[in-house]
Amino acid sequence: MADGPFSDITVIDLTHVLSGPCCTMYLAELGARVIKVEHSGHGDETRKFPPLVDGMSAYFATMNRGKESIALELDKQEDKELLLEMIRRADVVVENLRYATLEHLGLDYEALRRINPRLIYAAISAFGQTGPLHERCAYDPILQAMSGMMSINGQPGNPPTKVGTSIVDYFSGMFCLAGIEAALYQRTRTGEGAKVDIGMLDVQMSVLESALMNALNGGPVPRALGNKHPAVTPCDTYDTADRPIIIIAANEDTFGRLCTAMGRPAIAADPRFRTGVDRRANDDALKAEMEAVLRTRPAAQWEEVFAAAGVPCAIVATVPEAVNLAQLRERNMIIESGTIRMAGNPIKLSTLKDPPVRKPAPQLDADGAAIRAEFTPQGKGHLISRIAPR
Repeated sequence: MADGPFSDITVIDLTHVLSGPCCTMYLAELGARVIKVEHSGHGDETRKFPPLVDGMSAYFATMNRGKESIALELDKQEDKELLLEMIRRADVVVENLRYATLEHLGLDYEALRRINPRLIYAAISAFGQTGPLHERCAYDPILQAMSGMMSINGQPGNPPTKVGTSIVDYFSGMFCLAGIEAALYQRTRTGEGAKVDIGMLDVQMSVLESALMNALNGGPVPRALGNKHPAVTPCDTYDTADRPIIIIAANEDTFGRLCTAMGRPAIAADPRFRTGVDRRANDDALKAEMEAVLRTRPAAQWEEVFAAAGVPCAIVATVPEAVNLAQLRERNMIIESGTIRMAGNPIKLSTLKDPPVRKPAPQLDADGAAIRAEFTPQGKGHLISRIAPR
């Protein structure tokens, strides 16, 4: 991937677990050189996360493919000085450590920009670098709870439920990626670096969509709707002869085509379902009418019929079924890295290679000797005394 748009960018990766490694993985996918700095004793804790394939965690391998690894102990002066020299020559530093971890080591943004004014310093934390909660730590489900996300997820009447994947971590990584890209672009005009401050609670609030719009503008209290949409009907999962299918008809034209494709055009003319407002008011009745027809045929047949009619629909698949979709194979969205299969890069650029096999994630300190040789000046003496702004 060295010929990508960031092929001249060096990233010092001080991240662990998911949000930060997700961000730096995509920087590597876009051509950046990413040097992952890990603790010499244990490395990133996700190295032990299951499933393990040939001794390598698939979790770690997915989020850290294409990177280099060096193991350091930053309470040791020699290792700290080496890291400072790496940062002096780097373009980007990304961290998602506990609040003030780097500040206590003298590696906060203000200290680092003095040795590298062009540095982009990106920090992901639970609550950002300011505000009354900025010193608190949290995990993805905690932030889903605080933001209200859990209250609008799941089936009506059931307990609050988190989303089935770590969406706050993923979104935070991607927002951080966008912030870094913006700061790099700005640097081409000003010559100066910047600090990117990503608060995961901020990110989660920004993706609440219509629930937040209603809460802020006098709408009804957002609640769990299951698979329904707060503004569009029909939009739900529906039983067929064998398994559920999801159908969405967001306007009158699509609803008419849906009814015709079901062989029941009269449903579209029913006063209860004539407009979107009518359909929302009579959602349960419409679902009963639709399922009476849909249960007569298997989901695969209905999916084919509705797709031909231009009605958005899909069988509710399992994850193993989804990874075998021909669409994903054609889009190179299932790739290999080492001996591990994983999701590919959804960022498709006409100028970026998208090979089916990627450079694997590194073993702990796999590149340590080479990196030390590269960044340690020849001769004796402390590195810090040699550090000067570029």
